[in-house]
Amino acid sequence: MLNETTDLIPTDGSTTPSFSTIPTTMNHSLINTSTSAVVPSSEYLDKIAANDISSRANYVYSFLAALGFVAACFLLYSFILTYRAQRRLAWLDCLLWVFCGFQLLLLLFSLYAVSHRPDYLETTGLGCAALSFTINTVTLCSLLVLLLMAYVLTLDPPSHALLRKPGLCAALVIVTSVLVSLVLAGVRGPRDGLHKEVKCFMDPVSAGPSYAVSKFCLVFLIPYILQLGLLIGGCIRQWKTKGRFLSGSEEGPVFLTVSVVMFFCLLFYSTVLVRAARLEEDGLLSPHEEAFRNVAEFVLFSGSSISLLLVLLIHRPCRETLHGVFRQLRDCCQRPGQTQPNRNIIAPHIEITDTLQDLES
Repeated sequence: MLNETTDLIPTDGSTTPSFSTIPTTMNHSLINTSTSAVVPSSEYLDKIAANDISSRANYVYSFLAALGFVAACFLLYSFILTYRAQRRLAWLDCLLWVFCGFQLLLLLFSLYAVSHRPDYLETTGLGCAALSFTINTVTLCSLLVLLLMAYVLTLDPPSHALLRKPGLCAALVIVTSVLVSLVLAGVRGPRDGLHKEVKCFMDPVSAGPSYAVSKFCLVFLIPYILQLGLLIGGCIRQWKTKGRFLSGSEEGPVFLTVSVVMFFCLLFYSTVLVRAARLEEDGLLSPHEEAFRNVAEFVLFSGSSISLLLVLLIHRPCRETLHGVFRQLRDCCQRPGQTQPNRNIIAPHIEITDTLQDLES
């Protein structure tokens, strides 16, 4: 009995752990387990918060995109009515309608982000490069159309005879946009292979700061520097002749308003893209920075929707068409019992007035 109790007492050379060390070991294991559980949970919380930001931005943009589609339908209806009434369109009107068409295309291409955010579209490297190339081409086409509008407003009529030909101007805009987009595609490059499944970004930060800076210069800086030069030249020219610049035509205020909206949207997106590319290069791109880049992408596409709404509300023929549609809807919603007596009273008055006008003519 004495030997059994003696065996339970640990000696210096024995390997049996003492009872006093067991709670300490258990406490250390519990602390390590809890610490290892806290680290990934904080990362998950950051990811969830970033996805929540992207989702909220997606909801807001979806509402703006729906308004933009409705505005595009009204603009198309107004274009058809104007063409049927006049059988021809002025040069500035043609440029304005072409610009609205490119903005509608950008809205359609933005659906790839709306349908997948906060996640990302998964496709091959070649398909993602084709999507980025197409969006860059359409964006450049719309900016070059604005540049043509600035040229026409500055030199009305255009001094160069070739710029009065719509077909030549369309070819010039498309060829220039395609060439610049090809340069950007070469700088971007499919870095993960052409046929490998990747998460698709319109402008991937993995392409490096060189691609972000190239897009900032070619898509934003150069077109707006040329446009600003034309506007300053037009102001000086009209100041010397004491004429009206931009306010002398219906398209002038529309052009100026849309240019300002596009300028700020492109400036915000390009700045965020360059910043995110530098953070990615340094390995400091956090989930919140990624969500902020998604918000900037939605801001870029929101410029198209806002531009369509502004054209509808500021351009006088489009605004009159919108008022006419509202009047027709109001007349259709009225009850027949209220509209019929008014129609019987007004109809003879209209016939007599028309007859008097015919006699005077």
